[in-house]
Amino acid sequence: MDEALTITSTPCAEPARSGLGVDALKRDIVDNLICLQARYPEIATPHDWYMALAYAVRDRMMARRVATTYTYVARNAKVACYLSAEFLIGPQLGNNLINLGIESNAHAALQTLGIDLDTLVAIEEEPGLGNGGLGRLAACYLDSLSTLEIPAIGYGIRYEFGIFDQEIRDGWQVEVTDKWLQKGNPWEILRPDVAFYVNFGGRTEQETDAQGHLRVRWIPAYTVKGVACDTPLPGYRVNTCNTLRLWKSEAVESFDLQDFNAGDYYEAVHEKVQSETLSKVLYPNDEPEAGKRLRLAQQYFFVSCSLQDMLRLLELKGESVDRFAHVFTAQLNDTHPSIAVAELMRLLVDEKLLPWDKAWEITRHTLAYTNHTLLPEALETWGLPLFQSLLPRLLEIIYEINRRFLDEVRLRYPGDDARLARMSLIDESGAKRVRMAHLATVGSHAVNGVAALHTQLLEQTVLRDFADLWPERFHNVTNGVTPRRFMALSNPGLAKLLDETVGDGWATDLGLLRKLDAYADDAAFQDRWRSVKRANKERLAANIRSATGIVVDPAALFDIQVKRIHEYKRQHLNALYIIALYLRLRRDPKLAVPPRCFVFGGKAAPGYAMAKLIIRLINGVAEVVNHDPAVNGQLKVVFFPDFNVKNAQFIYPAANLSEQISTAGKEASGTGNMKFMMNGALTIGTLDGANVEIREEVGDENFFLFGLTADDVERVKREGYRPADYVRANEELQGVFDLISSGHFSRGDREMFRPLVDNLLNHDPFLVLADYAAYVARQQDVSAAWQDSRHWTRMSIVNTAHSGKFSSDRAIREYSEQIWDIKPVRIALEQRV
Repeated sequence: MDEALTITSTPCAEPARSGLGVDALKRDIVDNLICLQARYPEIATPHDWYMALAYAVRDRMMARRVATTYTYVARNAKVACYLSAEFLIGPQLGNNLINLGIESNAHAALQTLGIDLDTLVAIEEEPGLGNGGLGRLAACYLDSLSTLEIPAIGYGIRYEFGIFDQEIRDGWQVEVTDKWLQKGNPWEILRPDVAFYVNFGGRTEQETDAQGHLRVRWIPAYTVKGVACDTPLPGYRVNTCNTLRLWKSEAVESFDLQDFNAGDYYEAVHEKVQSETLSKVLYPNDEPEAGKRLRLAQQYFFVSCSLQDMLRLLELKGESVDRFAHVFTAQLNDTHPSIAVAELMRLLVDEKLLPWDKAWEITRHTLAYTNHTLLPEALETWGLPLFQSLLPRLLEIIYEINRRFLDEVRLRYPGDDARLARMSLIDESGAKRVRMAHLATVGSHAVNGVAALHTQLLEQTVLRDFADLWPERFHNVTNGVTPRRFMALSNPGLAKLLDETVGDGWATDLGLLRKLDAYADDAAFQDRWRSVKRANKERLAANIRSATGIVVDPAALFDIQVKRIHEYKRQHLNALYIIALYLRLRRDPKLAVPPRCFVFGGKAAPGYAMAKLIIRLINGVAEVVNHDPAVNGQLKVVFFPDFNVKNAQFIYPAANLSEQISTAGKEASGTGNMKFMMNGALTIGTLDGANVEIREEVGDENFFLFGLTADDVERVKREGYRPADYVRANEELQGVFDLISSGHFSRGDREMFRPLVDNLLNHDPFLVLADYAAYVARQQDVSAAWQDSRHWTRMSIVNTAHSGKFSSDRAIREYSEQIWDIKPVRIALEQRV
């Protein structure tokens, strides 16, 4: 590792804007309250105090941010650029306090002012910059990049509105506008000096330059400006502070004075309205054609701004464009940024005037692609008419990439026309479409899956032909999550116990948790472990009551499934089991069923009717079960609304059982499974995604495995799957379907759940019914294990002890060493005294 650079300063008393002590923090908070919020303490609202504290924390990050930038430039460091359509970063205040190591000092400083830190942390809005696991993974990786002192920039879109806030009304999901920015964002630094122009539509023209070379000029129909908005991201107890740079769309000319003076007031601001739409909302509904067009435009917008920014930084460093791939590596987080292959070629060939072959060499050595899904509908493709009308020059470049690539395939596999059709960047099997996963694969030097099973299936299925052609390009990097947010911040009781037991180094070396194995059977340690879990369950119970009005018993087994609502994730399998338990208790109220609280959470895509119906079923079951005296409180069902990072921070630590029950072969990895495991939850799950590796780490005896394997799933489908046969052969399951169909969970409406019932009985694309009996049997094992408190606690401790592999730090080290070839750069910062 390079010797650290030191930024020197004149010794003086600890300054208010950068000092870490209690007095300096207190002075800065009060100064910010007065100078930035324009309030004096006696009339300040809690939100005013939150903003004042947030600005004080940001002040302490700025010296680190400047030192980080200075050092990277001075050391000529290679930088990892992480391109992602989502960054689900979560609330920043608590995380930044933890990473800077000033949480206790901030608490003390506020206490002298009569303010409670926890109250201010709870005020912060969830940033609407992501939706699910993809965005949360990107955020975990940024945290690890800073913590491991890896030079990095995150690039994405600064969405004005998140995907939506979820409310539950009459059992149904209702989407409400996520106005996360309405009270301001103290972490954001607007950079109007860092702005780029992005073209759309129009046509291209060919011309010959002075040297006789053929050149292409794009004449756009309209142009949008992207302005940088920076969020500093400090590492854990290091001086590195990397940047998340998000692009906000603006009009090139936001106001047309001539139109205004002519009386056409609407036309005067038309360009502003049209341009700002690009960064208006996360994931617009892409069912209508306009939504598809906007989605593609968003992807191109942030990719083009990001690549132009990288070229700008290259020039600032005085490097030639030939050195681009030596200075930057760019990771494409799924197919959303895969247009980067064509855009980087356009910038190099059209703007920098490089020969095609040289530009292609730079592009391929710069880009790397992470695949996150095997689901065909999630592998993005774009219809040619849409692509042509929106990005005409990019389509020309893709055609040329494809022509040269297919020539390479022909040389390797002469006469294999079927292979050519499968591998082409243009799908011509029906209406022609651009295959974005193929584009990303062809234009990248490395392609990785996100779990061992996923990578294996990737190489055997959707990208098999490419893996045959370039086996050396394919890698596996199993996902990981940051223990700073999801243990140190979310579970302070556990963090304190771990500090006292294995030392405080676990937060950056999760492998140290293996030392817990020595305490797994220690009765006194088990008592402390259960005490921490009980406190977390009481906290979740209080939040459940506040959010839903449902009262749950913290002594019950907390059985939790929180994730995006989707048929392949099979929340309805869980619901069918709950109904079966309910029927058993109805038949025999004295039945010995250990009390359970089933907690669900997650959002359904606005246009996904079946997922919304699953939410309605869960709420219908909750409405009946929670109020039926025959159940006698032994079962409780909760749908926790608006699942997000903020809510997750008190859900994961409270779980006893983690539901990871997706159809084998469908979940790329999952990261919720890792967060539950770290916090001591046991897993009931299939051999899908990272479940496979979790089970390998903890041992079969500490994992409740059930269900078909990925190979079994394919076999059952080949043999002709008849889901209704499974219902006819299972009297209890038949009773479950009869009860649903009777309207019992829909207030007598027999038609409400008919689409769901018909889908399961006649199609069941994700083999819910094929796995039902095995799932129920394994749940019986869960109930039996729960009744042996000491044994359950032992299994819980072992799960946490063996979670080290699933730290995002391990994943980032693998990316850095295997794919990016990037070394850490230590940042030194001399503190003023």
